[in-house]
Amino acid sequence: MQNRKRKIVIIGATSAIAEHCARLWIANASIELILVGRNAERTERVATDLRVRGLQSTVLAVVADFVNPAAIQEFADSIVATGPVDCVLIAHGSLPDQAECQTNLDACSTALSVNGVSPVLFAEAFASHMQKINQGTVAIIGSVAGDRGRKSNYVYGAAKGLVTRYAQGLQHRLAGTNVKVVLIKPGPTDTPMTASMKGSGAKLASVESVASDIVRGIEQGRPVVYTPRKWELIMMVIRHLPRFVFNKMDI
Repeated sequence: MQNRKRKIVIIGATSAIAEHCARLWIANASIELILVGRNAERTERVATDLRVRGLQSTVLAVVADFVNPAAIQEFADSIVATGPVDCVLIAHGSLPDQAECQTNLDACSTALSVNGVSPVLFAEAFASHMQKINQGTVAIIGSVAGDRGRKSNYVYGAAKGLVTRYAQGLQHRLAGTNVKVVLIKPGPTDTPMTASMKGSGAKLASVESVASDIVRGIEQGRPVVYTPRKWELIMMVIRHLPRFVFNKMDI
């Protein structure tokens, strides 16, 4: 057991942030890395790149159902059956069009499921296994958008608000154990998901710096990781603005 490689599972491994986190992990140690995606070709492409970067590590690409609760539980059980998981990073999501969500309830439902319910189900499935052996880290990516509902993205924000409340509850449940729960709240980051924001002139953080903050926060076992760090102060101000002030803001 002393020679066992650290086992890291990344859910949503084809996201830019997740891929850069994987690069950092694999550059620093010999690990067992399990990449989980919805598209086999894209997930294998990421795995192939990582195998070249970390010749001493084991990289496995797998496809999973991200929506069905029974399938998520079965998947988590199958991963744990091959050995304990040291860390699971839950990183999948999509940035929906707010206007479409307001007029298309299917789009609204999908946005809530992909960005809120699905990450929670994966976290719950792995957390239960970790609690049994009293070790491991559950890291789940939320968003600063979940700190206060805003008209520009409140459906996405509601999903990420669910992730925030869930992570807080899970932290409370596991307080006093050796299982860590890390809630990650990135600000707008330069990834394919935010291409439309970049086109409109928004200032975006680099994916490399955000991934570095995430990996460092996970290794330190920090309860909450805002990245870039300035967003912790920005969102504290936004959360505490009086409603009559907030309602006048075009955000």
